[in-house]
Amino acid sequence: MPSPKAKNAGRRDGSPVLGSNFDFVSLTKPLNRSSPPHLLQRQGSDPTTARLRASESPSRRRGSGSSTGSASGQGPPEEDGIRLNPSLIGISLSSLLAIDLWLSKRLSVCACEDSSWGSARPLMKLIEVTGHGIPWLAGAAYSMYKSDSAAGQEVMLNLLMGLLLDLILVGAVKAVVRRRRPAHNQMDMFATFSVDRYSFPSGHATRAAMCGRFLLAHLVLAAPLRVLVLLWVGLVGLSRVLLGRHHVTDVLFGFWMGYCQYKLVEILWLSPETLQGLFRLSTL
Repeated sequence: MPSPKAKNAGRRDGSPVLGSNFDFVSLTKPLNRSSPPHLLQRQGSDPTTARLRASESPSRRRGSGSSTGSASGQGPPEEDGIRLNPSLIGISLSSLLAIDLWLSKRLSVCACEDSSWGSARPLMKLIEVTGHGIPWLAGAAYSMYKSDSAAGQEVMLNLLMGLLLDLILVGAVKAVVRRRRPAHNQMDMFATFSVDRYSFPSGHATRAAMCGRFLLAHLVLAAPLRVLVLLWVGLVGLSRVLLGRHHVTDVLFGFWMGYCQYKLVEILWLSPETLQGLFRLSTL
């Protein structure tokens, strides 16, 4: 066992003492080539020392500083920038959607029997039936069959074509958009189909706008009756919102779509000569 004098002598002449202080010396002060071989070997074989030296090297510090600077120079990622700075169109659409949902819920006063205007629900459902597709299809087909004049048959034929076109186009748009009906809607409608569980656009509104425009252009000439037709179109669209069947934008888009459908019927107008030509082609 070495004597305390030998330990003190080692400290006085400046030589490092092997023991608990050696790790501190080897980590804080790198050894030069003149150091004893056993210290050089100990320094090279210590993984902790190697990692600390690598982390404190000038090149490592320079690299970390440059990467930090480049990252700060590039700014936030592009997707973060889009999320933090939405476009004006996105903000406008979100605002319109929120207003649409709020207004539709406030106007659905006949959605249930216990609503504020629940007593008017049977009347609104009667107006709903007047805008349904089945009564209009049956009425147009019957009128075309019972008509005695060629002009009357021509008008009823094109009205029937417009009604069939309305069913196809509205069903296609509903299947693509797939907007759900309002949450407060009761699915107790008359003669529904698979696409009727979707809300956009309102088929009643498109049909009312198309048929109303058709009646004003070809069948109704008296001024009082024209006012009644316009009133009926407005009530059909209003009933869709009051009953909670559709949102406000569903009805407004339906009116516009129905007007465009009438324009399409005018372009594709079928005359009796055209119909006879189609019959001849089918029999060939």
